[in-house]
Amino acid sequence: MNDRDEARAPGDSGGAPAPDPRNTLNDLTGREWTYALRSVISTRYPTSGPEAYAHALRRAHPSPKPPQLMAELIRFFTKAGGRVLDPFAGVGGTLLACALEDREGVGVELAAEYAAIYAQAADALGLARQQLVVGDARRLAEYPAVAAAPFDLILTDPPYAQMMARPKTGERKKQGRADATPFTADPADLGNLGYREFLAALRDVLAGALAHLKPRGYLVLFTKDMQPTREHHNMLHADIVAELAQLPGLTFRGYRIWHDQGQNLYPFGYPFAFVSNQVHQFILVFRKEPPAS
Repeated sequence: MNDRDEARAPGDSGGAPAPDPRNTLNDLTGREWTYALRSVISTRYPTSGPEAYAHALRRAHPSPKPPQLMAELIRFFTKAGGRVLDPFAGVGGTLLACALEDREGVGVELAAEYAAIYAQAADALGLARQQLVVGDARRLAEYPAVAAAPFDLILTDPPYAQMMARPKTGERKKQGRADATPFTADPADLGNLGYREFLAALRDVLAGALAHLKPRGYLVLFTKDMQPTREHHNMLHADIVAELAQLPGLTFRGYRIWHDQGQNLYPFGYPFAFVSNQVHQFILVFRKEPPAS
């Protein structure tokens, strides 16, 4: 059994029963739909071998998303042949998943080196290259690949403010792993912005992306909370929801939690205070509502 089989409902063979003809969102049966509604996705994806989906190449990115996971989300939020936009494409986890699931993917990525790694990964896997624009997500409307036709889904993993750009502390520092791992050194990179600046910039980028999303289409994005401080709770997922609530016509529909079993555990705070190992990310789900009649 491979990861794509495991992501389907237990007992489903992929054949009968057929999807409900009233289902305009995806191609899932009722059983598959129900299984996809579980609030926690717990995975341990391989990092080597044929089921790693070129992880050896993609790991050059500080936070590559597994194509298997992105494929599961794409199957729920689109039908076969649907169009998917990723304005923070990175090394192309979303685009690889689009090729796996027979969707049309368009990505925008600021760093040319990450775009090149995506192309290498697609070729290594024998997957058709999707359209990947090397450019700034703030300028989506300028790119013909984005403006060509409306999208059914926006699926993306934006930077989490300066989380990756800050030097590591505590146990990682003791282990000699204290170096910052920013996505890029480009000042236009949202991963180099402060917390509040990041939230405003992300809202603006997604406002531009939503202009290319079909009514009743979904925006699905990943985020991870930071450790709290005395000044702020740093629940980034909650602050993103509050920030995007300012966008007209966009409604928050809930979240799923991705538990990545492959994350290492560290004795943070030992032996003095509680500091959580955050081995999960939030998958925030929003919908673009149709205009009021």
